[in-house]
Amino acid sequence: MEDGQHMWRLAKDSAVLDLNSSYSYILWCRDFSATSTIARIGGEPAGFVTGYTRPDRPNTLMIWQVAVSSDFRGHGLAKTMLNELADRTNSLRLETTITDDNHASNRLFQSFAEQRGASCERRALITPDLYPDGHDTEFLYEIAPL
Repeated sequence: MEDGQHMWRLAKDSAVLDLNSSYSYILWCRDFSATSTIARIGGEPAGFVTGYTRPDRPNTLMIWQVAVSSDFRGHGLAKTMLNELADRTNSLRLETTITDDNHASNRLFQSFAEQRGASCERRALITPDLYPDGHDTEFLYEIAPL
């Protein structure tokens, strides 16, 4: 559960991700460790990917958050973690949601799809009128087949 503390710090330090409570990251590591990963470089937490298998689509891996420490960006770590999770879970499909202004994530998932020879469909999933606290549209990326 110590990984949850590292994930929370990496998410906080990213200054881009929606920061969940530390409690949620600790529980995430307990309950979704099979569909999530944390990368270490030289023993130091360098990045993480949180995901889960969709209950109504057990062959679909939904990626919740991706974070890479600023010290380790630009070396393909995020894509390496995504590939590891896709392979480990034997998922046939991968989904994630991304806002338009998150250019790094948009490039990451498009590049991931290209690398795997998969299609990458994009459509609005959660629009501002659905949020009680104001939020940009989250676009669903559907990447398949993996």
